[in-house]
Amino acid sequence: MYIDDKMLEKLEKLSALKIPDDKREEFKEQLSKIVDFVEVLNELNLDNLEATISPVSGGTLLRDDEPVKSDVIDIILENAPQKQGRSFEVPKIIE
Repeated sequence: MYIDDKMLEKLEKLSALKIPDDKREEFKEQLSKIVDFVEVLNELNLDNLEATISPVSGGTLLRDDEPVKSDVIDIILENAPQKQGRSFEVPKIIE
């Protein structure tokens, strides 16, 4: 499919972009190549194929949800200027 000036103007309006005059021919050529590439997909016969939702048959494999002891909070709080227990202490900003 060839992208002409009229089609390029519609695309400019839809995309809210302004293509500079010196780049219009280059854009038309590149967009035409993109549309031609996508049109190749229309030649595929997909009548006997079922839509694929997931590449993993049987759904997503899940792991057991087990709690893990982590010392990340303690490591972060080591760098806190002020802390109270296991929380940051910050100045009151709302009266």
